[in-house]
Amino acid sequence: MGHNSLVINVDIGETRVALIENGILAELFVERTRDRSPVGNIYLGKVTRVLPGMQAAFVDIGLDRAAFLHVEDIVAEEDFEASSPGESDEDDEEDDKKKSKRITRKTPIRDVLKEGQSIIVQVSKGPISTKGARVTSHISLPGRYVVYMPTVEHIGISKRIGNEKERKRLRETIEAFKPPQGGLIVRTVAAGLTKKQLKADVGYLVKTWNETMKKRETTSRAPALLYDDLDVILRAARDLFTEDVAKLVIDSPMEHERLVKFVEDFMPERAGDVEHYSGSEPIYDEYGIEDEIARALSRKVPLPSGGYLIIDQAEALTAIDVNTGRFTGKGKDVEETIFQTNVEAVNEIAYQLRFRNIGGLIVLDFIDMERASHREKVYKTLLDVLKHDKAKTTAVRISELGLVEMTRKRTRESLGRTLNEPCFYCDGTGHLQSKATVCHEILRQIRREKDNLPGYKIVVNAHPAICDMLQREEKAAVEIASKRFTRQIVVQPKRDYHIEQFDLAGA
Repeated sequence: MGHNSLVINVDIGETRVALIENGILAELFVERTRDRSPVGNIYLGKVTRVLPGMQAAFVDIGLDRAAFLHVEDIVAEEDFEASSPGESDEDDEEDDKKKSKRITRKTPIRDVLKEGQSIIVQVSKGPISTKGARVTSHISLPGRYVVYMPTVEHIGISKRIGNEKERKRLRETIEAFKPPQGGLIVRTVAAGLTKKQLKADVGYLVKTWNETMKKRETTSRAPALLYDDLDVILRAARDLFTEDVAKLVIDSPMEHERLVKFVEDFMPERAGDVEHYSGSEPIYDEYGIEDEIARALSRKVPLPSGGYLIIDQAEALTAIDVNTGRFTGKGKDVEETIFQTNVEAVNEIAYQLRFRNIGGLIVLDFIDMERASHREKVYKTLLDVLKHDKAKTTAVRISELGLVEMTRKRTRESLGRTLNEPCFYCDGTGHLQSKATVCHEILRQIRREKDNLPGYKIVVNAHPAICDMLQREEKAAVEIASKRFTRQIVVQPKRDYHIEQFDLAGA
């Protein structure tokens, strides 16, 4: 049993699940009642648009934005009754014996889909930023120990179960009660389990799928929800409450009762490890998690030696810059100092990627290293630490400029974008026009509009800070403009104006 723990905070309208590994906040999952993630849900969707040029279609599943379906992710409706090929979302499955006869990317999408058609789909990737959800017809239902795939004929064993004797035993066990239709993937936590435990898990998943199909038969109108996946509390118990996690602590008495019942049904031996927190302090304050969240989400992340990272998340990619800061080494040469800082940064980068759930294209800007041996060691260290990340990652070698281009699979919105939103004042740019820039723009606008403004005065309505600068630092420029345009210029402060906002009026 490990020293790790799961700490769940249930608040009004929001639930947070923190995974603590060796005393460090490793992952944080946030689910809000108002915008709960649809990942794992199964819908009867309606095809709204077919795009032959992209070999894809948009499907209405009842969310704000239509979901995206690629041709490779399609299973014909009639094939749900007879086992058809598909794939699981389980990251650690093995692919070597899949007998895939699925529709390929070369299959014209108009041959398999038509606008207005109803289709069963499962959300594989939630809405991210301005993009809608991604869906697939290749259904996968994860249980505690196995993943059931009703549209595939395949038996797989988790790659993380390394013992060949145990792999063989599990394969023989699972093949003995494989359902007539569909395939199974044995998950990592199933190692050492009895046939009875595995059979119960498979039976539950098959029953769930049968109930989903019965609901499909009685549902005549799309879009409709056919299967609602577990909420974040039960998902945490199912997927994260492994042998490495010593205890699960939750602060809601009602949810504690529901959680204990779930654990007793699927892993009765762990029911005693589910604890209810009843302290007077908020649970995340008691465990020091709130401070850790604030530290880990800041743009500047300090390194133990005195260096730091700068993390900037843009629309197309995330850039992470490594700096030595006040770290000057310990009597060693500059190259050694740079190397130590980069190695230290690698471990923090891997942690930040996982904790913040940063996905997509990522560029790591390490401090330039002259020695090829140092670049190789930093790159190998990066690959080693990324092996512990459950999300699929790829990274190319460090370039001569000290850059590493890498990708990390993105299935949900990053933590930063979940907890934060673009600044309403700067519109997410992080910058505002300087006061001097706004002042000179006002003078240019006066020149444009002066002939259309009635009266002898031109009244400038602007933010108080802009008015103050026009009356002080830019006073000479205003006087020159007044003489040139032969109009008196009067400034009128408006406290409710944006600092870049102004308008002109004649008087």
